[in-house]
Amino acid sequence: MIKSFLGGEKLKNKNRAILSILIGILIILAGCTDASKGQNKTKLKTKTAFTITQAKTFNIKQIRGIGYPGNDNVLYLAANNGLKMYKDKQWSETTTNQHDYIGFQAVQKGFISSGHPQKGTKLSDPLGIVLSVNKGKSLNKMAFYGQEIFHFMAASYSGNGLYVISEKANQELSPGMNYSKDNGKSWNKSAFKDFNADSLGMIAVHPQNGDIIAMSTRSGIYYSKDNGNTMKLITAPFMVTALTFIGDSILFSSVENDKVLLKTINIQSGEQVNIAFPFLDYDNPITYLATNPENKNQIAFSTYKNDLYETIDGGKNWSLLLKDGKK
Repeated sequence: MIKSFLGGEKLKNKNRAILSILIGILIILAGCTDASKGQNKTKLKTKTAFTITQAKTFNIKQIRGIGYPGNDNVLYLAANNGLKMYKDKQWSETTTNQHDYIGFQAVQKGFISSGHPQKGTKLSDPLGIVLSVNKGKSLNKMAFYGQEIFHFMAASYSGNGLYVISEKANQELSPGMNYSKDNGKSWNKSAFKDFNADSLGMIAVHPQNGDIIAMSTRSGIYYSKDNGNTMKLITAPFMVTALTFIGDSILFSSVENDKVLLKTINIQSGEQVNIAFPFLDYDNPITYLATNPENKNQIAFSTYKNDLYETIDGGKNWSLLLKDGKK
């Protein structure tokens, strides 16, 4: 049952609170420094022995992203202190390379991320855009290593489309959303024709076709078939906090009338279907959504207060994996 909130000033205060929370989710979080061309594509390694061990307990302060990498049949959670992996009711974590993975994206080869390196690893800060194909044991430089950090980043599962939001211009990027079709070697600015929202938010990329994207905004979902050069509003103007592709459809979470909702939308017909999920308070909206491209019934979402849920049967049953970031 969805709770309702009654009362004049109390309701106003709650509306202001949720707007503040959701704006915090959607706005660009940090500035960028100037970047130069000619990125070094070498692999980044640390001297400390790397292992993955069972995690008996942990407390995550901030979830940075979730996803299902194609090279590992596990749910990955990127946190401010490294990777956590969940499978068969057990959590694991890396013993080293506990980087602050920001803009985390699961792809078929492994995962792509930006962020800050763990102290003592002697890696350049920020990481720019890096790729790992071995569960975080090593990182491959893709672009802007030691120069940029991207809080809003997205990639196609197949690896044929990469997107970032840049807050200001540099030698390779323009302010706004930029895309690369060659794994970060060259970049183009998305023209955003017919985009009328007052915010830029989370980007989702079609798992196979890297030209197709969707973006969450405070006024609905915008959809593009040409790398964001032409945008189309495909929902009513409600607040959307998270979204991801599930095949050719989009799975998204919105906040409407103080209710946190989870839905799918069929791009062709526009039909929206509500998905049942555990009740969330209005001040604990969904922040990240992930589906397993190899198993569409496997879905996970995280919340503003660091709760984490997963279903393996398409939403019929949900398991609470983390509460307030705690195992």
